[in-house]
Amino acid sequence: MTGNDIVKIREFLKDKLFYNEELFGKEAEKNQVFELLRRTAVDGESNSMLLIGPNGSGKTTLINKVLKELQLIKTFHSDCIIVKLHGLVHTDDRLALKSITFQMNLDNAVDGKVFGSFAENLAFLLACLRTGERRSSKSVIFILEEFDLFCAHHNQTLLYNLFDVAQSAQAPICVLGITCRNDVIQLLEKRVKSRFSHRQLFLYPISNENSDTSDLDYTLNKLKWYLELPDKNEPKISSVSRKQWNSHINSLLGGKKFQNLIQRMIDLEFNQNCLKNILVKCVFSLSETNGTLTCNHFEKELDLLEKDDMIQVILDLTALEICLIIAMKHHQEIYDRPMNFEMIFSRYVKFVNKHSNMQNIQRPVVMKAFEHIEKLELISMLNQAGSSKLQKEYQFFKLLVAPTQISEAVGKYIGLPTEIIQWCNSSLV
Repeated sequence: MTGNDIVKIREFLKDKLFYNEELFGKEAEKNQVFELLRRTAVDGESNSMLLIGPNGSGKTTLINKVLKELQLIKTFHSDCIIVKLHGLVHTDDRLALKSITFQMNLDNAVDGKVFGSFAENLAFLLACLRTGERRSSKSVIFILEEFDLFCAHHNQTLLYNLFDVAQSAQAPICVLGITCRNDVIQLLEKRVKSRFSHRQLFLYPISNENSDTSDLDYTLNKLKWYLELPDKNEPKISSVSRKQWNSHINSLLGGKKFQNLIQRMIDLEFNQNCLKNILVKCVFSLSETNGTLTCNHFEKELDLLEKDDMIQVILDLTALEICLIIAMKHHQEIYDRPMNFEMIFSRYVKFVNKHSNMQNIQRPVVMKAFEHIEKLELISMLNQAGSSKLQKEYQFFKLLVAPTQISEAVGKYIGLPTEIIQWCNSSLV
């Protein structure tokens, strides 16, 4: 394959990963959502529904796929408006209403007008969409990402008014909420819940729905769909290069070493986002001089995924701070209860006195190291009755690092004295 072909392949795979998402095993759910939105857009029915599923289960992908298919309907653009809100962005009803007005292109209509309530403002916006016949109106599809966050708005005014309009058929609207919380219905106030249709659609990982397909087989099939080039000449790559690339991908996916890597990823975190993030980084590593994907590309990204950030924080500590962490580890293993600076300092001094070649550091310096460990949030202070009146040395803390993380970090620490390493791994001192 030529360098030019490799660049074209990389661009094609990048577009496929970002813009041409495929649904795997979710056709029934997609058809159900499509029919719901179609009835609103074409027939003018008012509906409401919640799409619920864990992170990475394909909720947003499913919605984007449905909207893409809806846009193929000739009258969709002229008869329907899509309004997208996100719980992390629209943190209160004022921001949400401002975004609704903007997305409905009604900024000029409300300019300078004063409304008594949120309901009046929303009713005016929907009335603006009516045609001269008074009875017919444009349909509006409201898509609420992170729906559970909208439940935290004051009095749930936004949700109440949207569901109320949908239930009373004042205007043809569809409210579609997307969330990962199974208990989201319990977050709704009684008056809001009474106006919701209670239509819920759950998305699950494909392996939970199809017992005949293992997680490994499903992931390999998905990888093959992402990485293989289609027969039609979309990327404008020579047929010889296409055959070479597809042959290489099939050989890679069929290798035992590669399958073991994918199984590691599944055991660590099995979801669509994780898979796509690894694929994107591997695809972007392709260049004119590096034109093939290998196990090393995936192994490198998997090592980064498995990397423990807490261990990296410990590796950046000084030898004195490592000693204090080890003293805390031993204290936790012996007593399994909170500790204070005096307890840890006493254990540290005992260790230093036992080894003549260890330098005894002054108490104020040790105290500074202890405070630095607290700032790094490796330990946290316990809020106990009367603790605010205690001196810093006697306030109680709990260790936030697992013993296995401490042992692994000490094993990787370069230049650490042998005595400290033996102290970490030996019997308690």
